[in-house]
Amino acid sequence: MAAPTGIHEKEADVKPGLRGLIGAALVVFLSWPDTSHYFAQEFGSDAPWTGTWSTAPAVTPDAGFDNQTIRHIVHTSIGGTAARLKFSNLYGTQPLTIGDVHIARRSRGAATIAGTDQPVTFGGQPYVTIPAGGAIQSDAIAFQVPALADIAVSFHIPSKTPPNSTGHIDGMQDVYIAPGDVSGDPAFTGGVANAAGGQSYYFLTNLDVMNAAATGAVVAFGASITDGVASTPNTNGRWPNLLANRLARAGMTVGVLNQGISGNDLFTNASGQAGLARFRRDVLRQANVKWVIISDDAVNNLISGNPPGFRQLAGAYRQLVRQAKEAKIGVICSTLTPFEGVAEWSPAIEHTREDINAFLRDRDRSGCDAVLDQAEALGGQSAFASAYNSGDSLHPNEAGLQAIADAIDLDWFVAPPPSDLQ
Repeated sequence: MAAPTGIHEKEADVKPGLRGLIGAALVVFLSWPDTSHYFAQEFGSDAPWTGTWSTAPAVTPDAGFDNQTIRHIVHTSIGGTAARLKFSNLYGTQPLTIGDVHIARRSRGAATIAGTDQPVTFGGQPYVTIPAGGAIQSDAIAFQVPALADIAVSFHIPSKTPPNSTGHIDGMQDVYIAPGDVSGDPAFTGGVANAAGGQSYYFLTNLDVMNAAATGAVVAFGASITDGVASTPNTNGRWPNLLANRLARAGMTVGVLNQGISGNDLFTNASGQAGLARFRRDVLRQANVKWVIISDDAVNNLISGNPPGFRQLAGAYRQLVRQAKEAKIGVICSTLTPFEGVAEWSPAIEHTREDINAFLRDRDRSGCDAVLDQAEALGGQSAFASAYNSGDSLHPNEAGLQAIADAIDLDWFVAPPPSDLQ
């Protein structure tokens, strides 16, 4: 179970002291020699890697793991002929060893389809140790990944880990946990749904595919509305999933990556790292990212109890837009959804929301390449249209999430370059 060699250090995106969990100034990303060239030769394609599924790392309120297997279900946006995985120990306080990783097509529940299971390695080895604050990308494997399909990713954790793992709460998808090492077992014997405390993703952050037809990936960056809170669990009803459905029906091969974190905002390290700080890692470093939709983080700033003013929020948007454009990524800015009816709402806060929305709609002022008018899609008033209110006046219901997805112009994702967005 020794870790393979090939460690490279990069500057950390996480500042020391976040929830008391990070004590180092460097994040370590383990990687192996790039196999893309060899896969391109094998499949007769020069296709780049493109993200088909992702989740944003934060901290999960678990008690840790010890000689257990985790089976995650991830729902793809695009398909491909090869796959690779990424695992994160970003918020870990000690090294994390994982191994006996398997990828397979899901049947139902925790079960996988017989004959689809493939082992995944790291530098040719079945186990790897990820340093605290680090991440690991697997070797590439030949694997037929369908679009809009459920993929099971299973991995063994051989020894005890500390509580509060790197992961993603509000996963809106059952996770299965079993004693011992049953990664390659199609039935996942002994597995129990959500046994560690809820529908969370643990350690797994990315599934990338190789697909010659892919024109790129769009990252949905935001908070709980992006994360799909108020959608029905296990149905993939988040608006980024619904966007992926629309793109597929239109015959467009665009990966859709969800980087929403419930409770996240632009300035505060609390529910995950602050949006401004995590943007580079969670958006700009995604595989073959060509577009970003900047969604709902600022809503949480406005209801925080100490809401920022227009100038501070506008400055934050300009910073995100500038970073994306420097990376040659097209920027789609979303207007802020209404929330009259929540306890924190006030006429003054509503005025700030309306001013920010006017700023975002004015592309000459904001620098946005295009505007997703979520506010208008949900009724265009200070509160949700009743047909779109989940009941808490903050999160749209499933009809509202569909309305957001339907408001997205698919022509934004037709290559030519992102700078040509209209």
